[in-house]
This record gives sequence, C-alpha cells and structure tokens, in this order.
Amino acid sequence: MIITSAKPFEEILELLKNEDYIFVIGCNVCAAKLKTGGEPEVLEMCRRLEESGKHVVGWALPTAACSIRSYETLLEKNDKLDEALCVLVMGCGSGVSAVANVVDLPIYGSNNTLSLGGSSGGKLLSSQCVMCGDCTISEFGGLCPKAQCPKGLLNGPCGGAVDGKCEVDSEKDCVWSLIYERLKKIHRLDLLYTIHAPKEHAFK
Repeated sequence: MIITSAKPFEEILELLKNEDYIFVIGCNVCAAKLKTGGEPEVLEMCRRLEESGKHVVGWALPTAACSIRSYETLLEKNDKLDEALCVLVMGCGSGVSAVANVVDLPIYGSNNTLSLGGSSGGKLLSSQCVMCGDCTISEFGGLCPKAQCPKGLLNGPCGGAVDGKCEVDSEKDCVWSLIYERLKKIHRLDLLYTIHAPKEHAFK
C-alpha cells in the first residue's frame, strides 16, 4: 500500500490557478483506504473546486489509479473526460504518472506520496519500506530498519531508546526493540551479529 497524505486545498488551488474544466480521478485502492482519494474525497474535492469558481466536468474512480490501461478505459468510466482541459489525480505519484501516460492533458496530483506501507490485523502500517532497491529485510525478521528507524540504522539501536520507545519519536516503538523480539521469537538472534554495510544509492 502506498501511503499518501492530502495536500492542503489552498496548495491544490495554487496548482490549478491557470486551469479550468477539470476532470478528477480518484483511486479505489490505497488512496481510498487512506481517505485521500476514495469516492467521498473525490466528491468533496469536486464540490470545493466548484465553490472556488472552477468548472469540474466530471470524475472517475478506477480500481487503482496506478494501473490505468488506456484513455479508452477512463472514458468508459466517464466520457466527460473528453471535455476536460486538465486532470487532477487523487492518488499517489505512481497514479499521477500512470494517468499522464494515457491522457494528453496537464496532469496534477492532490496528494503527497510518503512511503510504502501496508495493512495488517486491522491496523494501517506506514513506512514499512523505502524501496531502496537493495532489500535485506529478511535479515531483520521481516522488519526494515532503513524504513522504520528515523536514523536508518542498519547495525543495532542508537542507544537513545527509553523503555522500548524511539528517542526521536517517543510515541513510536523502537524498531530495533521490535527486531530483537521478533528474532528471539523465531530463534534467529544469530542474525544480530551480522555487520551490514551502508546502502549503496548511486545510480547504476
């Protein structure tokens, strides 16, 4: 699940200041779960844009904004797209890019893309992965310290945690405490003795 947050409406209006006849596209997967681009949010966006003097020609809610097959599949959702002069996508950056690949109009995104997360046990899990391209998560019991430690530490905790809570964000569990408990539970504490080199982020 891609974690997004909605941009302030004033920022969206600024993005659209020279645009009109807007078509709004939501996302019925990640953005819907996060309430940043499901049907209620799309309808509210349309209402607010209209109240601000913009013309909204229509809207559509594909299953996932990041997997748009063609312009024609969007037209099947709502043929008012043909009347649009620009498109506002209420999804993640991938969704904005996917729509831009099939729609030859100015494309704008209403959300900020934050991280790769998930949903488990009825809870939303944010910052589960930073998509670094060099995945070593299996060596940490399935928990990624690069994503979940504010300092990105790969070789154990910083020493600042108090009662299992992160020193940077005291509301958050120290991921290294969670990694230790997880490895202990699965009888793999030996993995803690591995020294990990810094991640290589240079383009190859």
